[in-house]
Amino acid sequence: MGTITLWWLGQMGLMIKAGQTTICIDYYASREENRRTQPPIPVDELRGVDAFLGTHDHLDHIDHGAWKIWAKTNPYAKFIFSGAHRDAVLADGVAQENAIGINDGESVAVGDFTIHAIAAAHEFLDRDPETGLYPHLQYIIECCGIRIHHAGDTVRYEGMLSKLKSFGHIDIQLLPINGRDAKRYRRNCIGNMTFQEAADLAGEVGPEIVIPGHWDMFADNSADPEEFADYLDAKYHDRIKCRIPKVMEEIVFEK
Repeated sequence: MGTITLWWLGQMGLMIKAGQTTICIDYYASREENRRTQPPIPVDELRGVDAFLGTHDHLDHIDHGAWKIWAKTNPYAKFIFSGAHRDAVLADGVAQENAIGINDGESVAVGDFTIHAIAAAHEFLDRDPETGLYPHLQYIIECCGIRIHHAGDTVRYEGMLSKLKSFGHIDIQLLPINGRDAKRYRRNCIGNMTFQEAADLAGEVGPEIVIPGHWDMFADNSADPEEFADYLDAKYHDRIKCRIPKVMEEIVFEK
């Protein structure tokens, strides 16, 4: 109780172990030439995972090639995703009973973890008016008395802060910092919070630790985590610790 271990897997990938349960979020495990950070765990060697979570249906968040393999090598694992992507996940060979589509405001328990979904705006909320489903999600993950906010890909939107605060104190945040600009818009690369926006969100939420993400993978969609850390230190140094992650470095948090 009160202890949790995390490993950053690059981009927004995160592995979390607590109690007797291990979950893996947004792990982009397929090797590609244009990646600056190659996957630290070979896709066919990742075993013993209780749940794979994807925040939205982009390759670096729901890696369908990898999910097809994990559906076989981790046959008892749950796969958690926005309900908007159910057909795509089932096409990966995930068994019906293991495919858990959720939406904003919904929760699911897996082993020692409880996972809550919050809508993400990447870069818009894009709620389907017919189904009410949001295609992009964030997760609040609770285990052993600790709360982690995995923001997926999002910009800040009206009401998002109140949703986060409704869960009580958040201990750890993983936030995208790569931002958005005209060049990316013109090549249909939708954006996230800038490093300043992410730091200010952390400042208002008040976690013990904030981890910058989505800065390492692609040269043309990146940011400098040191700028994030410096801005955070300038404004919130007395309250929040920044942890610039290294791939597969063990981060142990004790409350």
